Amino acid sequence: MSPWLTPPPAEPPVWTPPRRPERTWLHLLLFLATVATTMFWGNLHYASFASDFTRETTPDFSWLQGAWYSATILAILGMHELGHYYACRYYRVDASPPYFLPLPFFFGTMGAFIRIRQPIPTKPVLFDIGAAGPIAGFIVAVPALFIGLWLSRAVVVPEPSADLIIITFGEPLLYQAAEWMVWGELPPGHAISLHPMGLAAWFGLLATALNLFPIAQLDGGHISYATLGSRSTMVTIGSIVAAVGLAYFSRVYILWALLLLVMVVMLGPRHPHMMDDHIPLDRTRRWIALGTAAIFVLCFTPAPMEFSELIATP
Repeated sequence: MSPWLTPPPAEPPVWTPPRRPERTWLHLLLFLATVATTMFWGNLHYASFASDFTRETTPDFSWLQGAWYSATILAILGMHELGHYYACRYYRVDASPPYFLPLPFFFGTMGAFIRIRQPIPTKPVLFDIGAAGPIAGFIVAVPALFIGLWLSRAVVVPEPSADLIIITFGEPLLYQAAEWMVWGELPPGHAISLHPMGLAAWFGLLATALNLFPIAQLDGGHISYATLGSRSTMVTIGSIVAAVGLAYFSRVYILWALLLLVMVVMLGPRHPHMMDDHIPLDRTRRWIALGTAAIFVLCFTPAPMEFSELIATP
């Protein structure tokens, strides 16, 4: 047993209705759909990687090529949600298995989530459930990032050509450090052609940072409330302002800011109180809270994606 974990109660803290049978078919269907969409886009990402910033792509679908991306991104998201799920199971808090969300666009998935179906009794329990997900996902994302960068290639940036669009990914501090450790100083005019496994790890870092925003019902909001109590409301309001500001500087954050605004309008900026709200966090958990803040700083980038259109001049 980890030293900071609170022993689980002998009985559930409050009476709850009998648990409904899990809709296993729905969880499985969503997971298989997400496997399909991430496999499809993983194959395209591999073709883009193999082309080294040119128009040459691999048109034939390959399960192996798609699996580099799909398996990595599902492992990171799956471990994140299983961290939450097993923390809930440990404390006998009723929660659903993970729901994976397929997406028919660039990343192939919108992430995953679990439903917590009963009140959480204390701040320490809330903290452990909230922090378990980002920490578990981060533990998987870090080695995947290093392996993905090792599988990547340093290539010459192409000369401008008609209608050639290059996607530039923002580099979090952790990514910059990992790239330097794997590749050192790149020669002038060179850039990293990112392997699909590295792209999935980069997405995992971005998803971790977004979940750690200290806003209301996000993982970061749970950690913030468990640590700061009622003062976390001001942190939520400040974080919403920061998210709107990020949308101004990067179009990628526009949808994210809108979703956060809708969530705060519907649920309010205040985090729900615990049943035993007076129980504070111990020193170990406060140190872990600082660790999650460090993970946020390492994974965050203010401009995740930029599209550069290189047009040849006559």
